[in-house]
Amino acid sequence: MGSPGYLGGVNRLIAYLRDHLIIDFQGDLTVEKVRELLAGDDSRDCKALLAKVVAERSANDMMLVLADCLLEPVQNALTDEFMREQLRSYTES
Repeated sequence: MGSPGYLGGVNRLIAYLRDHLIIDFQGDLTVEKVRELLAGDDSRDCKALLAKVVAERSANDMMLVLADCLLEPVQNALTDEFMREQLRSYTES
């Protein structure tokens, strides 16, 4: 299991990693791709989203806001035990 000092250090590392987590989306999401992905959806939400993205001429703001909104739930989902398992997996690879 390790010494208490080791666990304290790992816990501090886990807290640091969680606090400094950044959410980003890979790739460039264009207005055209958004149109393509939303094609066929005539819902009010879809129309409003598409109208906003088209008006802004970019999906960048949408992705930034979404990443910002996802940060806290993702941080909360990354439990100490899950993070510890990932660090252990890293050391064993």
